[in-house]
Amino acid sequence: MTSRVLYLFGSAAPPVFEVARVIEDAQARGWDVCLGLTPTAARWLGEQLPGLELLTGHPVRSEYKMPGEPDVWPPADAILLAPATFNTINHWALGLTGTFVVGVVAEGIGKQIPTVTMPCVNAAYVQHPAFDRAVETLRGAGVIVLYGEGGFMPNQPGERRPEGFLWHLALDAIAGLTL
Repeated sequence: MTSRVLYLFGSAAPPVFEVARVIEDAQARGWDVCLGLTPTAARWLGEQLPGLELLTGHPVRSEYKMPGEPDVWPPADAILLAPATFNTINHWALGLTGTFVVGVVAEGIGKQIPTVTMPCVNAAYVQHPAFDRAVETLRGAGVIVLYGEGGFMPNQPGERRPEGFLWHLALDAIAGLTL
């Protein structure tokens, strides 16, 4: 039986440092995981990238491929973008595809690839009116946004939630979309 392919994307928020464990959890659930990172997240995980490539069996991507180059990943059955920063959520909702990760998730809407995102934003950022509009735009486009009750709840700037980032909710949501 062929594994289902999950594009796991992360942006530069502290939970991205937990991505190896998340990959292992997704693999235990039957996913073939391809890891994509925003440029800053890739820089944060720089020394870990070779190990993450061994873990997934695929190159870790943070940049667009050159025109004419073959795609090095199999097609996605589902996409999970977590943690998704304020910047990433807003760029995605506006269709600003200057980074590989945002480009793929924006295109994923048009390709109707089941997609889940879980923001990782603090309580100060969510006061900006653009954030709620971005969340509603993505939800309106069919993206499952795990934000608010039953998802990510903002913390104060500089603090982490005592229960940590709720990765299991994101993986459960993806499983529910692809059964």
